Amino acid sequence: MKRVVEQVRALHRLEPANNDHLAALRVAASVAVPSLLLLVAGRPDLIIYAVFGALTGMYGRNEQHQLRLRHQAQAALVLLSGVGVGVFLSVNHLHSWWLVAVEAVLAGVGSVYSDRVRLKPNGPFFGILALGACASVPTVVPWYVAMLIAAGSAAFSVAVGFSGWLRRRSWQRGAARHPGSAGRREVILHAARYVLAVGAAGSLGVLSGSGHPHWAMAAAAVPLAGADLPSSVRRGVHRIVGTFVGLAVTAVVILPEPWTLTGLFPGQQAILLALLVILFQFTTELFMARHYGFAMVSFTPVILLMTQLAAPIDPALLILERGVETLVGALVGILVVVAVRRAGSRSPAALLGRAPLLGRLPLFGRAGRPRH
Repeated sequence: MKRVVEQVRALHRLEPANNDHLAALRVAASVAVPSLLLLVAGRPDLIIYAVFGALTGMYGRNEQHQLRLRHQAQAALVLLSGVGVGVFLSVNHLHSWWLVAVEAVLAGVGSVYSDRVRLKPNGPFFGILALGACASVPTVVPWYVAMLIAAGSAAFSVAVGFSGWLRRRSWQRGAARHPGSAGRREVILHAARYVLAVGAAGSLGVLSGSGHPHWAMAAAAVPLAGADLPSSVRRGVHRIVGTFVGLAVTAVVILPEPWTLTGLFPGQQAILLALLVILFQFTTELFMARHYGFAMVSFTPVILLMTQLAAPIDPALLILERGVETLVGALVGILVVVAVRRAGSRSPAALLGRAPLLGRLPLFGRAGRPRH
């Protein structure tokens, strides 16, 4: 009973701050500059590509400059691959089952790569999120323009992350990021779980008739980034609860009534939505390493506002589908985490954090906490 209480308390525990405001400011600047340039150019519909490129800034947050430079370059490869594949699917009108199949396979490939280079945040989540989002909106510019926007935004994020070196000029000779030490079997098993969870969640999304099955696939990947079984389940719960609270925040912003009251014209609405994307991305990063659920309260509006800017639909339907797909996907991810485990981690004690799990391996970080 004591272990159960501990796990319940862990759901709302806020981890200590660790210069989170600095990382949040870097990410906010990385998102703001390319987004504002697109606003000035009158193309808020293209901000989605800039934001996914700018998410490069979320990686290597507490590393030394030369290590962050390498880490963010590796992350940019994942993000730009996701954008590129998503744009390809969009341009060629490959949706539904094509999207599920491609995203599931690339989730597995991205898992292997992420584990080998030890990306933090863990796993291929942001890459497959970019893939699904870009595939699900019409590409209204030549494909190479979308890629240039994403690549330019990623490059700017790397420059922002490295800019602190100009002030400190510190360079530790011989510094290196330790490679992942998990064996091939663990890496392959982890990748298989991604393929299974993402594929199953996407299939349910397509069968349900949702216009956004990629949200279910992204949500299914969330629990798989946990350090161990208890933290994986917590991440899934945080994803659901944080998303639902974030949907309430989003509803206040994009449902028709608030716009009627403010009297804003459509162009002014787009500007306000873009500015809110920048603000919410700042608060997302502010809490990302401290409490995943709090971070999702802000990240949910980021995704939905970007989607509305790129391809507006009925706001109520957008909110409803986001809620349903997140719930389905997160539950599928939790089910896969519980069902597909290493030998020796199937006991009730493992579920409560009393048995050694994958989290004891350096690949997955300290047991009980996800690696960010």
